[in-house]
Amino acid sequence: MSRIGKTPIEIPKGVTVEVKGDLVMIKGSKGTLNRKLMQGLSAKLQEGQLILEADEQVEGIGKFHGLYRALMNNMVKGVVEGYEKRLSLVGVGFRAQVMGSNLDLKVGFSHPTSLPIPKEVKVEVDSKTNEIIISGADKQVVGQFAANVRAMKKPEPYKGKGIRYKDEYVRKKAGKAAAAAKGPA
Repeated sequence: MSRIGKTPIEIPKGVTVEVKGDLVMIKGSKGTLNRKLMQGLSAKLQEGQLILEADEQVEGIGKFHGLYRALMNNMVKGVVEGYEKRLSLVGVGFRAQVMGSNLDLKVGFSHPTSLPIPKEVKVEVDSKTNEIIISGADKQVVGQFAANVRAMKKPEPYKGKGIRYKDEYVRKKAGKAAAAAKGPA
């Protein structure tokens, strides 16, 4: 039995949770999220807490008990606080701009690249610091969109140019000229 799965999830004030069969709907100030539970898991509300229970008769359900509890906890946190990812554009002439429902990136290609912004996500661009701020209630959608933006131009290891997470450290390699200058010892 999962230790994480057995832990009840505290429901803060201002958050409403509805359990309809195998569908859990959570509403808060940042939005509404819902998730369907897999067969063998059930949820119930008890004294301001959401409790997930696993049916021990279903084989292998213990593997998913803690996972679904963590997903439900992330949903509660998302509708209360929300999630945010910050990306930095590092490179001369690298720019980003929100145009309608698309994120337009100019990252050294011969053509501008455009990514459609998911409806659940809010994107802001700080032109002074060259940062893209991605926020939303669903942790998975925010993280996936941030990964898609980063994948457009990953940081390269020689000069560090590209799109990186705000606090990401890019380990730089020595180029051919620097390696040749050292020579054999």
